[in-house]
Amino acid sequence: MTILIKNGILITLGESNRVLYNHSLLIENGLIKKIAPTNSFTGTYDKVIDASGKVVMPGFINSHMHFYSTLVRGYGKAAPSKDFNEVLNNLWWRLDKKLVLEDCYYSTLIPALNAIRRGTTTLIDHHASPFAITGSLEQIAKAVRQVGLRASLCYEVSDRDGEEIANEGIEENVNFIKKCNKESDNKLKALFGLHASFTIGDKTLERAANLGKELGAGFHVHTAEAASDQVHCESNHKMRVVERFNKFGILGEKSIAAHCVHINEKEMEVLEETKTAVAHNPQSNLNNAVGIADIIKMQNKGVLVGLGTDAMTVNMMEEVRVALWAQHLYQKNPGVGFVEALSTLLFNNSKIANRYWNPHIGELKENYAADVILIDYLPPTPFDESTFLGHFAFGISQSSVDTTIVDGKILMENKQLKVDIDEAEVSARAAECAKKLWDRM
Repeated sequence: MTILIKNGILITLGESNRVLYNHSLLIENGLIKKIAPTNSFTGTYDKVIDASGKVVMPGFINSHMHFYSTLVRGYGKAAPSKDFNEVLNNLWWRLDKKLVLEDCYYSTLIPALNAIRRGTTTLIDHHASPFAITGSLEQIAKAVRQVGLRASLCYEVSDRDGEEIANEGIEENVNFIKKCNKESDNKLKALFGLHASFTIGDKTLERAANLGKELGAGFHVHTAEAASDQVHCESNHKMRVVERFNKFGILGEKSIAAHCVHINEKEMEVLEETKTAVAHNPQSNLNNAVGIADIIKMQNKGVLVGLGTDAMTVNMMEEVRVALWAQHLYQKNPGVGFVEALSTLLFNNSKIANRYWNPHIGELKENYAADVILIDYLPPTPFDESTFLGHFAFGISQSSVDTTIVDGKILMENKQLKVDIDEAEVSARAAECAKKLWDRM
């Protein structure tokens, strides 16, 4: 199928971001075939999209997500929590222990459909369901395929429920990674999931590390999200969290260290040396009162810092604004962090994703995957490469996504979903699953 998008303002992103007027974009067979002045397109196309009054840009990428948290929305029976460990014990670990495979499926469908509406076309997920492990990633994958998004999945291995559960989690990762490698589905990728240093003993960590490396897989792990993670690591292992992961070979160019709120400069240097990516999750960190990561210092040291949401939202434009305000507060300086915060989403997430996806994503460029969104926006002030970040932070981010295209397939047009899913039926079934889940909790 060929799709021509014309009359919009094209924002290419990438290393040489360009803001293009009077240009059109041609999609063919799931790829961006051509970007050129509009008058150079003279052929006939299967579909022509008029993007007048809109910006055309790459779909957003979420570098750390938890689909499984969806069905806890509105749950009010969790005991009040005074710190992060109590949040885990009173809510999240109560939830994940009670999930069944059907919950994994529906808890993915709901945010996936919402992601289309928000222009988020790729999500790197981190899953936990310790008493419904085997087959859980395939349930999530089923939902992702059905919706048409791009995703990377993993299962978070942990010793908190015993050795047998930990080993089952390891096997779920191994089997899913092998399946993805065999099928070569360019919309579906796999990482090796680990929960966090404070819930994984040396025996489990070593086994997971060895198997992951044999498969050539990267790891996706929570890293020093709360100060208690560092205290536990120093008390029990006589080293800091990043140092421990480095010792076991968990870090590397294909790995993602989520959060990194409580790492020191030496740990930042290790992340840079190993080329490990960091996924910053400001809304979650603020919500759990664990602190604010120093993403400016990390980036100054050469660490690749992307932006995740930790399931607080699938709206990346909302998340990146919070990242900016949080840096102003943390640095106690409203004049710093503008480029660093916005770059996590607009430039760095694609660098992370392109360690896994080929054809590449996250840039309007010929032969890149056609993950493209249209956002309503009429610039009220001069708009070009030099002013783009300001327009994005204070204008585009407050506008509505009109059209979402993934891999050359239109998933939403004129703000109407085009996927073959009865959303009302899905929501009703999800509510039934949630009620049963809450009764079990």
